[in-house]
Amino acid sequence: MPKGRVTIFGGSGFIGRHVVRSLVADGWRVRVACRRPDRAYDLLSLGEPDQVELVQAHLRHPHTIAAALDSADAAINLVGILTESGDQTFTAIQARGAGAVAEAVKEAGITRFVHISALGARESSISGYARSKAEGEVAVHEQVPQAVIFRPSIVFGPEDDFFNRFAAMARLMPVLPLVGAETRFQPVFVDDIAQAVTLALDGKATPGAIYELGGPEVKTFRELVEYVCEVTEHRRPIVALSFGTGKLMASVTQIASKLSFGLFPKLLSMTTDQVELLRRDNVVSDEAKAAGTTLEGLGITPQAIDAIVPGYLNRDLEGARRHSPRHLLNSLFW
Repeated sequence: MPKGRVTIFGGSGFIGRHVVRSLVADGWRVRVACRRPDRAYDLLSLGEPDQVELVQAHLRHPHTIAAALDSADAAINLVGILTESGDQTFTAIQARGAGAVAEAVKEAGITRFVHISALGARESSISGYARSKAEGEVAVHEQVPQAVIFRPSIVFGPEDDFFNRFAAMARLMPVLPLVGAETRFQPVFVDDIAQAVTLALDGKATPGAIYELGGPEVKTFRELVEYVCEVTEHRRPIVALSFGTGKLMASVTQIASKLSFGLFPKLLSMTTDQVELLRRDNVVSDEAKAAGTTLEGLGITPQAIDAIVPGYLNRDLEGARRHSPRHLLNSLFW
């Protein structure tokens, strides 16, 4: 029996698609609100007829947010960006945008609201990404105090932009330069996040709490890249770069990307803000563990990297073996 209708802002993205699948299986009617519904038609096939619908919404246009929430019983905000472009800034999307969604949720009288932030969100951070995530959390709880906020570490899964990115780099580059090689991460499986969101909407999470989501393993950046090289059978020397060198390189790639009108290889792109993020570990805090505001606290046993990642990296490896060097070079521009 249907549980009700939930509106998911950003439901067409990497995490969003897995959340949609989880909620459909849990019996929800899902409304996916995104800027480009025409790019999300495949989501309609995840549920029964009329169980999934697509609507257009933009966080800078409040009337589209309100329309997307019409007759909804719950809401989820997944909208976020990794890099800034034009008017798509961290502040506009992850701070003011999150606040706009929360305000509309409050006005619609919706009490079940889940917001996805990021581990490492801090209002005092030098990183605009981390700072805007923290500002978004504050804005959400000011409007909807009972909202549940999730802060995931690096998210992995078949369509991720982490393990897949370094697998492509290992195929194409003789040496892998790393900034923040000793920075620690706690990668979390995307389906575990989707399950956590579903449990929160079912009332299994503490209202108003901020959960920190990480997998069962803590590894350094270097260890994760070495793991990718091992799985893909492309062992490469890893050169650790200082943060100063990393910022200089990032500045150059940012300028090159602008001057090339987007033709600079995305695979090689890096921003100075991303370098700042790498200065701090990205792991679940002892405070969250003690409070039970973790995946384990929700009754979820997080999936290990070894159980998931080789499945899709090995599949991609077999595909790469069947392609010519020209096709591999073209993958620089995905």
